[in-house]
Amino acid sequence: MTAASPSTPAGIAELLAFYASAGVDDALEDAPINRFAEAAKSAERRPTERTPAAPRREAAPESRTAPEQVPARVENPPAPLSGLDAANIPDAPARVPAAAAVPDEAQAAAARQLAASASTLDELRQHMAAFDGCNLKFTAKNLVFADGNPNADLMLVGEAPGRDEDLEGLPFVGRSGRLLDRMLAAIGLDRGSAYIANVIPWRPPGNRTPTPHETEICRPFIERQIELVNPKVLINLGGPSAKTLLNTTEGILRLRGNWRVHTTASGKAIPAMPTLHPAYLLRTPAHKKLAWRDFLEVKAKLRGLA
Repeated sequence: MTAASPSTPAGIAELLAFYASAGVDDALEDAPINRFAEAAKSAERRPTERTPAAPRREAAPESRTAPEQVPARVENPPAPLSGLDAANIPDAPARVPAAAAVPDEAQAAAARQLAASASTLDELRQHMAAFDGCNLKFTAKNLVFADGNPNADLMLVGEAPGRDEDLEGLPFVGRSGRLLDRMLAAIGLDRGSAYIANVIPWRPPGNRTPTPHETEICRPFIERQIELVNPKVLINLGGPSAKTLLNTTEGILRLRGNWRVHTTASGKAIPAMPTLHPAYLLRTPAHKKLAWRDFLEVKAKLRGLA
């Protein structure tokens, strides 16, 4: 059986299926790059013939009778340093390290203070929009705060916005968002009866994974957001959300399907269901049945708490 040409739809589908099975789950750039064309250009620039090396010159043999070298005599030596000795001669200036790419602990502390001072969701949004302590803000186009009904019984929290979310300023509006809408509809809910946010409110450049430092800086904002919404049930979409808000190091496949608890700063315990992220389900459709079971658990929990 011959493989389909990559220039045909069937060939493209076959190539994408191969990438998915190989674990490729994210693009490095927004626009495709033809690596083969770059390699061809490099080959054209490479010289075909090597320039002959210059003949090596033989070192002159050392003379056995060469006179011993004697240091030149200094006629007027400098005067000794007055009041200084070898112990207190100042060292050369130390090289100043470059500024860190991410803010330090002071920025995390400032985020905690701002989050705690917000008494409403509108105030929290304003504080986050004015906050300059996270470097992700300077590469993102928009603050992605939340979507849905802040008075809903159910709140869902993902990890970080993607390209579509960054452009629209709303969470889960791309392919993952459309799948999430269908998942909510399967248990009789929609964005009018749920509240959706992310741990990180700014898109990381190139959709890269947020660093632990960036996550810690943004953690006070999402924790305060959950506290202000005060949902009856919380869904953690994906491992990063579950690990951050449930203080665990377990993987999402171990966490999912098991009820956990998110405790707010005021001490309130909110039932939390970790489940698989919609983006993961798009790459691994066979696991949709696992997420379906998790959402049925959430539906039953909401019914019991009504």
